[in-house]
Amino acid sequence: MSMSEVIQQVTKWLAWGGSGLGILTILAYLFRWGIKFRLTGITIFTLLLSASCWAFEQSYTPPYNVEGYKYAPIVYDNGFDLVVAQASDDFPEEAIHPTLLQIASNLKGGNRNGAQVKVRLRKIEPAGDGISKPIILGEVINDLKESKIIELTKRNYLPNNDLSDMADNDEDYSFETYE
Repeated sequence: MSMSEVIQQVTKWLAWGGSGLGILTILAYLFRWGIKFRLTGITIFTLLLSASCWAFEQSYTPPYNVEGYKYAPIVYDNGFDLVVAQASDDFPEEAIHPTLLQIASNLKGGNRNGAQVKVRLRKIEPAGDGISKPIILGEVINDLKESKIIELTKRNYLPNNDLSDMADNDEDYSFETYE
């Protein structure tokens, strides 16, 4: 059973339980039972839980899954327009594209205010004497305003792997859009 189905079932059961407790509370007031104030609190709390579960159910979106994705932890997120994930040393080449799509698709808007978020996948290679350099394996741009992902495909080799000007140079790179 998925998380959304569990929340849906819990919401129903809490609503029915709160309704039943509400009827019992009304009876407690009519027959002047000593437990009427406790029933009032339990009824209100149960209905509040039901309303909270319903609100969560309305706002919950399950994570987007891409076939071929391989886990790469996010090592940097400036909270606005750049997210960097770290690939392991033995990261397969065929998993780069699905991993970038998975990470970009699961980004939430938050305080990004409709920005175009660059999602990069990198790995670290030793450069000698305790120094290492990041190698960019791939990059996509998630346009939160337009709700689409723009994939940047490298055509020419960049000796320093600097992809900062990638979106500005149309003749060196091709663009694919995913909606």
